Amino acid sequence: MESPVNIRTPFSIALLFSIGLFSAHAADRPEFEVATVKPSAPITDGRIRVMLNGGPGTPDPGRLTGENVTLRVLLTKAYGVKSYQVQGSAWMDSERYDVSAKVPVGTTKAQFEVMLQNLIADRFKMTLHREKKDLPAYALILGKGGSKLKPSAPLTPAPEGAQPQAPPQVPNPQRMQMGRDGFPTMPAGMGRGGIAMMMMPGRARLVANGGTVTRLAETLEQQLDRAVIDETGLTGNYDFTLTFEPDSSRGMGIMGPMPVGIGRAMSVGGPGGEGHQPEAEPVANLFTAVQEQLGLKLEPRKSPVEQLIVDHAEKTPIEN
Repeated sequence: MESPVNIRTPFSIALLFSIGLFSAHAADRPEFEVATVKPSAPITDGRIRVMLNGGPGTPDPGRLTGENVTLRVLLTKAYGVKSYQVQGSAWMDSERYDVSAKVPVGTTKAQFEVMLQNLIADRFKMTLHREKKDLPAYALILGKGGSKLKPSAPLTPAPEGAQPQAPPQVPNPQRMQMGRDGFPTMPAGMGRGGIAMMMMPGRARLVANGGTVTRLAETLEQQLDRAVIDETGLTGNYDFTLTFEPDSSRGMGIMGPMPVGIGRAMSVGGPGGEGHQPEAEPVANLFTAVQEQLGLKLEPRKSPVEQLIVDHAEKTPIEN
């Protein structure tokens, strides 16, 4: 008895080949094991907690957690760029989302970024392209009188054999003790090595606990929405407080870099806490505050900047 002959037409071979390519592509596409993206709950009490942390290289490498984050912030995390490098619709700074994703064990930082890029593209149906332009920037230089930054006290070495302690977590803004000026009082030791940012109506404050000038420049970039190049020559760690009047047109969509180990968070409050009424003292704009309070100066420059141009994105993410 003759064996049946398996005859494949050119069409069937091409179909099998294309299916094979699709399967290989799907298998190679880095994705989170489980992920949810949904609009954040409306703000009801005038306070908001904004945070985005987790992933490789953080204290929580197996989980990405975001709360009240904008699409612009997600894109900066996914592509490793600054907020001023992202161009798109105005709602990218006003619409807020909660994000949770499980990161596969052994994921590298590069793989993590691609996973987040794919998640954003899928859920927001987003497309983008890159361009490079010469854009306005600032150089951060020493003022005429020199720096007013206070060098931080050196860290006390941990006893030999002691277990490393997890960094303190950002407390809920509603539970933080409020100062007489209406700003939350940062707990002692919070954010060592970084800069915390707090915003109130008409006022903003940066609090550095062993922060670097490089980190300060990055924080100023978020407020000015353009590159800030550190040309101070200051390489130490410093403690300082910078209080200024934020640009009202910026809204609450942009966050500055936050304390090391606790991701990015921003405390925004209304009137002071119980028993405290904020003192309505006038505050200087950012440029004057940097010069008067820190002894530094922001000088206009031009700088080549690569930009991510968002061509299309849906405001409401598709279902999880």
